[in-house]
Amino acid sequence: MKRTYLDHAATSPLRPEARAAIEDGFALWANPSSPHGEGRKAKAALEDARARIKAALGWDGELIFTSGASEALAIGLGQAKAKRRIISAVEHDSVVRAAPNAEVFSDDIELGEGSILAVQHVNSETGVINPVDQMAETIRPTGTVLLSDCSQSAGKIDLPGADMLVVSAHKFGGPIGIGALLVRDFNLLEPTGGHERGYRQGTENMPAALGMAAALEAGDWATNAEQRAEFASAFSGDILSIGDQADYIFALTHPSISAQALLIRLDAQGFSVSAGSACSSGTLKKSRVLDAFGVPDDVAARTIRVSIGWNTTANDLERFAAAWTSLK
Repeated sequence: MKRTYLDHAATSPLRPEARAAIEDGFALWANPSSPHGEGRKAKAALEDARARIKAALGWDGELIFTSGASEALAIGLGQAKAKRRIISAVEHDSVVRAAPNAEVFSDDIELGEGSILAVQHVNSETGVINPVDQMAETIRPTGTVLLSDCSQSAGKIDLPGADMLVVSAHKFGGPIGIGALLVRDFNLLEPTGGHERGYRQGTENMPAALGMAAALEAGDWATNAEQRAEFASAFSGDILSIGDQADYIFALTHPSISAQALLIRLDAQGFSVSAGSACSSGTLKKSRVLDAFGVPDDVAARTIRVSIGWNTTANDLERFAAAWTSLK
């Protein structure tokens, strides 16, 4: 059976350009922090990857390589020079873990110097695009630092103008185990010693950094915006519409079949989808994110996530739309 992978919000397949770059990196096996010739050569490759990633993302601040989005969030929220940590109610679980005692943002919460606010750019379960740029304009005069989790938007849409951005390579066709914290100014963070200018422990994963840069530079998708819009229109009222919507993550609600039954039946037909973010889709509890968006329990219980990526074809989308229609 031909299988169709539609769970790119969890992990996207490795792009061939990234695979080739990683293999090149393995030939430069030395530690980038070593002072000898081999180390300097590895360091040069690492810095070249750093510059290329910043250019591809349109970022002119600093970049700290991490093992992924979770570590980037832990550094950004854990080492921020801030006394208060505030997060939106629809953040990914990794944000909640990085700031376990954070306040939940509301319209009447007071912002000011000494505060850091985390607001994701594109929601990983619904595809909703949060107005981070507008929020940045509003809160900048207060002195509050704005951090945006861009795991689901980096390499796909333009990034917002926040003070810190979090990106993860395996969401856009780069390797698993590499990500970055983009920081407007290192002065926003407390250094801890170690690597990455003293803001991160552990030897840098230089081959993966090269793969991350190559994946971002590859860029092209097998579908265009018009084809993705046509795919969305095929589901009429079944798409959970909450706000501005990315055209690559969709929350689909079936009128009568439970999410768990949908996953089983679609998997049997060769379609890989999920019931939410990868960290929580194996549970039977209602999604905390859907609850925060105000989705009724009975609707959430019949909602799955379909997410497309760089190698999803128009034929894949047509086949899934037909399979969805066949579900009774």
